[in-house]
Amino acid sequence: MPQVIIDGKAHEFEPGQKLLQLCLDEGTEIPHFCYHPSLSVPANCRQCLVKAGTPMMDRETKEPVLDDDGNPKINYFPKLMPSCALDVTEGMVVHTQNDSEEVAAAQADNLEIMLANHPLDCPICDQAGQCPLQIQAYKYGPEGSRFEFEKVHKPKRVQLGPNVVLDAERCINCTRCTRFTAEITETHQLTIINRGDKNHPMTAPGQVFDDAYSMCTADICPVGALTEDYFRFQARVWEMAHTPTVSDFGGKGINVDVWTKNNQVLRITPRENLDVNEYWMPDAARLVFKTYNEDRASGPQIHGRPTTWEAAAREAGQLLKDAGSNVLFLGSAYATVEDNYLLQRLAEAVGAEAPRFIDRRGEWDGDDWLHSSDPAPNTAGCERLGLQPVDPALLAGAVASASLVYVLQDDPVAAGVLSAADLGDTPVVLHSTHTTNQTSATVTLPITMSVETLGTYVNEDGRAQLLRPAKMVKAMNRSLLMALGTGQSRNDRVGTPFDRWHDEANQVDCLPGWATIPQVAKEVGFDLSYKSPAKIMDEVAARPEFSGATHGAMSMLGVPLETADAPAELDA
Repeated sequence: MPQVIIDGKAHEFEPGQKLLQLCLDEGTEIPHFCYHPSLSVPANCRQCLVKAGTPMMDRETKEPVLDDDGNPKINYFPKLMPSCALDVTEGMVVHTQNDSEEVAAAQADNLEIMLANHPLDCPICDQAGQCPLQIQAYKYGPEGSRFEFEKVHKPKRVQLGPNVVLDAERCINCTRCTRFTAEITETHQLTIINRGDKNHPMTAPGQVFDDAYSMCTADICPVGALTEDYFRFQARVWEMAHTPTVSDFGGKGINVDVWTKNNQVLRITPRENLDVNEYWMPDAARLVFKTYNEDRASGPQIHGRPTTWEAAAREAGQLLKDAGSNVLFLGSAYATVEDNYLLQRLAEAVGAEAPRFIDRRGEWDGDDWLHSSDPAPNTAGCERLGLQPVDPALLAGAVASASLVYVLQDDPVAAGVLSAADLGDTPVVLHSTHTTNQTSATVTLPITMSVETLGTYVNEDGRAQLLRPAKMVKAMNRSLLMALGTGQSRNDRVGTPFDRWHDEANQVDCLPGWATIPQVAKEVGFDLSYKSPAKIMDEVAARPEFSGATHGAMSMLGVPLETADAPAELDA
């Protein structure tokens, strides 16, 4: 492969590769603002300047001209070059700020000019602590400012749309936001208005920035010019823990970082996965953050009265014994593969029919991108396990003939496949996430949501991905405790009794299905205990439909599953 010399070290590259991206891939940091790998390259911030040249060639022999030491002479470009737009060529020699005082001085000068009119409001800026401009000013900028005049004033606190607020004084005109609406979503809702030091992004007169992906512009803004309305002034990034996991918003399996403070979810941002969502996520997938904190079912109940987990499991087990094999099991496309698998095993143990699930595909209007028409995150996982969708026309009759209905993490009454009258006097065991459930239950076993559990979702494209807990629940077991710290940014994770962010009131009394279903199974004399959910998935991964989808293999980016012709039979 061809090679380029960067700061005295040789690096191989692919023809057509840009120098900045090559440096970033090879671990050489070059400060930059306007460049983004998914957007066009305007080279307008000029922060990524480097000194570059190519070997001097003899016009007659077409061979490199050598110096006295036998090394090729380098014909440097007359000016420093923006590395974001510079194509790498064979034999090119590059000096970054790490190897050239000239380049370092140019970058410092560029930052000084950029900061001349930038407001010094880092203490009140939501971007502080995660701001590329702030970070690079410390690392590569001048020691101080020589600008002693009044700064240029621009519009502040402009509500561009329902979800994005503009502070134009902070804008450095990198044009990332305008390129995003022009090239990614193609709504063209943002443009740069005015000229010179008065320009900034804005919508057309009378127009609202209501792009379904508008908050992605806040993600890629390298300063605090564009901020998310729902998160403004809520918390500092260094006060929160962020956990890499998978969104339960729809069937796309969007990779996200969940940000928590005081054991509550305050923010959700996209996590890079080029095979799933690249760098993006819809606004609606962020705004579900309140559902993880509010109206949560907490503590087991029997006939609506609080009880202990042991008593609830005993009562559920007794109902299963009384019903014999005449139990209607309903799995869930909201529950993990591990939970649905154990429900299968429980149904098999009591001799009941295999669980079915409520198929929600088509309930939403999808956009053929990241907003799926399926609101449930694990429909594909249910189907690969062999679960069949319920037939709403037959479900009421099945309930009437059943001696017990066992529901895992769903609400058939709210889903419209059953009415409260259809359930009648039939006992119901319900693994519920919220107190707003419309399905009344004889025994309620509160179950963790996606941000509190360790497990697997399979998205609609057939990729198995691993959930990691971002929140602590009251009854933390070893598996949850070990997974809780994965990728978290704060040493204290969710707080200690001596930490000012700690509040036990924000810990929901719930358990994963893979922890409670074995308790219920034990009451009917069936052993479903596993050392961890990873061990459950090891067993599931032995099936052709889930081949290779172990927790270790899924890691951060997931595992694509092969298309299976037919679901595997339940293990005997």
